[in-house]
Amino acid sequence: MTARIPNPSAIPDDALEHVRRALETEEPTPPLATLAAAVGLSRAHLARAYRRRYGLPPAAYARAQRFRRLRAGLAQADSVSAAVAAAGFGSDSRVYERSDALLGMSPARWRQGGAGVAIRYTTLESPFGRVLVAATARGLCAVEIGDDDDALSAALRIAFPQAALSREDDGRDTWLAPALARIAAELAGSETPAPPIDVTGTAFQWRVWQALTRIPRGTTVSYAELATSIGAPNAARAVGSACGSNRLALVVPCHRVIREDGGLGGWRWGLERKRAVLDAERATASGTPAIRPTRARSSR
Repeated sequence: MTARIPNPSAIPDDALEHVRRALETEEPTPPLATLAAAVGLSRAHLARAYRRRYGLPPAAYARAQRFRRLRAGLAQADSVSAAVAAAGFGSDSRVYERSDALLGMSPARWRQGGAGVAIRYTTLESPFGRVLVAATARGLCAVEIGDDDDALSAALRIAFPQAALSREDDGRDTWLAPALARIAAELAGSETPAPPIDVTGTAFQWRVWQALTRIPRGTTVSYAELATSIGAPNAARAVGSACGSNRLALVVPCHRVIREDGGLGGWRWGLERKRAVLDAERATASGTPAIRPTRARSSR
């Protein structure tokens, strides 16, 4: 009879690591019953313990790993179907059903480096530096902060090498208007609904990003607290990695996550900017007059 361990947190880490390695490397993916028997657990206990440790149940983790292999293989494979098969999917249809969330675009378009995707962008002044806002027809795809418009535009080109980029600075562009309104509200210290977004992420990253949007303005949480809030209390390091993968500054507020000891941790747009953003949010949350964004400045 399979051993039963009542408390998922009591399961040794090496048992869960064995399962994780199998999910990442073995094809086809072993059935949950086989994995559970290999580490002496019931399927239910393994599923609960695995989710507690890694933030996702085994099946979802395995699916995310297949999409990771697919992303890596699409550029080299002779066809989309060949890449799909090599990544361990049974059929193309299963990939297309989930591609919007896990690839950000269709597999064929991903394989072409984003060719055919139109992206419109602009830049504006803020108290924290220049802000680049970019959107596709489907939604917001980048919000970056920097010192120089040319450098921000060059970084956008690197991120989307095959996309058709066009700069729009009149403020009336239908793709950008909702995103600009959201950024302006954020800089002014008010809350508005987030616009639709069009970004790439794994299932776990999406869970973290959604949790970030629920952190109240003017407050912070630790990486461990955020991990606990999504039901993965032992995944603080993975949560930090997901925060670092966020490309939507201010809109997805990864700046509100700090180290458990009170240190700022990291932020892809710089720690001084992170400190300034947090100070501004605390000030507006306490009733201090809001910071207002200034007019966009074109570099053309």
